[in-house]
Amino acid sequence: MKQAWIPFASRPVPRYTSYPTAADFTPQVAEREARLWASQTAPDKPISVYIHVPFCEKLCFYCGCATSVPNGYTRIAAYLETLHREIDLWAASVGPHTGMAHLHFGGGSPNALSADDFKDLVAHACRAFGLRPGAEMAVEIDPRGLTPDFIDAMATSGVTRVSFGVQTLSPKVQEAVGRIQPKFLLSEGIERLQAAGIRAINMDLMYGLPDQTVSDVEEAAHFAAEMGAARISLFGYAHVPWFAKHQAAIDEDALPGLEARFDQALAGARTLELAGYHAIGLDHFARADDSLSLAARTKTLHRNFQGYTDDPCVTLIGIGSTSISQFSNGYVQNFKERTAWRATIEDGRLPIERGIVLTEDDRLRARAIETLMCQMEVDVDAICDEMNAARGSLADALETARFLQSAGLCQIDGSLIRVPPEARLFLRTVAQCLDGRYKPTPRRHAKAV
Repeated sequence: MKQAWIPFASRPVPRYTSYPTAADFTPQVAEREARLWASQTAPDKPISVYIHVPFCEKLCFYCGCATSVPNGYTRIAAYLETLHREIDLWAASVGPHTGMAHLHFGGGSPNALSADDFKDLVAHACRAFGLRPGAEMAVEIDPRGLTPDFIDAMATSGVTRVSFGVQTLSPKVQEAVGRIQPKFLLSEGIERLQAAGIRAINMDLMYGLPDQTVSDVEEAAHFAAEMGAARISLFGYAHVPWFAKHQAAIDEDALPGLEARFDQALAGARTLELAGYHAIGLDHFARADDSLSLAARTKTLHRNFQGYTDDPCVTLIGIGSTSISQFSNGYVQNFKERTAWRATIEDGRLPIERGIVLTEDDRLRARAIETLMCQMEVDVDAICDEMNAARGSLADALETARFLQSAGLCQIDGSLIRVPPEARLFLRTVAQCLDGRYKPTPRRHAKAV
């Protein structure tokens, strides 16, 4: 890493899976807005649906997701009962549309559900919202709990893509993060998925874990490529124990430093690119024939709460505790605390805890940030033209970016801001220049690298 980059690497910045970010959500925006916005869906457009399953058989120490260990199936069954009721509430609230183009199950670990319960959940969502021909149905999987019955349930239900949590193959690192999964278990799970007809497999890898080395990251990247992953995400571990309490189990003294993290990320990216994968935005890689690569080439790539996507839907309905819904007018988020989430649904109301109404400035900056995050460059004057805003509306971003240009984190040519490939890991740092709401908040966001 260049010495001039080190101060920027340690600064906390948002992930920009949305703009405004969830840090700006407020309780003043809640169910009333959610019902109104849901009723205003475009009748000639599809929607996306995300269903959150907040349970894992075991907690991984590094995880920052909203999840817990159920200690038996009773809690899962009770959650599922409420989840079905929430599906009905949203289905009754959403206006006419042309069906689901994307249905995504995340967590937690959706394979914490029984095979029969998963099939019932998929069937209910499809009845409630309709599933378009050729729709993508994706499921995030913990390979440690992947059973033949669950694979059959996914295949029978029409699942087209699975996201496989690999993270690392190093036994020492797996021990340090509380996620023991031998290589043969991963290989067998992938082979069974492919044999069942689910061949679009994403793999999640991580760098910056305790005791992790460059060779550990390279090994995991080689494995993902050899197993034929369609898409690979290479995430940096975000150590935020004040937010994710179980991260306190991680030995901070064993965490790689900033420069070591940077070297690991570069080594993983280099390995994947040599294996034929195309770099997508900040931290994704895809085969040339994958739809994500096509979207990147045609500049139709998007970014939402699941990361980089080729999903163009304006309306995304989030179902389950903590889930976030996206509409053309704003965002709303469900209650995180499950007792409140359940009680609200039992009262016949959408379980919205907070949200935000988009201003015209938000829309302009959201478009500019998404463009930069997806294309590694943005012409701010062109974005102003596209969004019918006065040229110069993003002049503040250009001025802020000039400071980063002096450090080599971006290049400015007129109204064009470009992030060079070697500074890819600082994409969020450059995107922050476009953020009109950002306020430095200690212990809120993860470090840039």
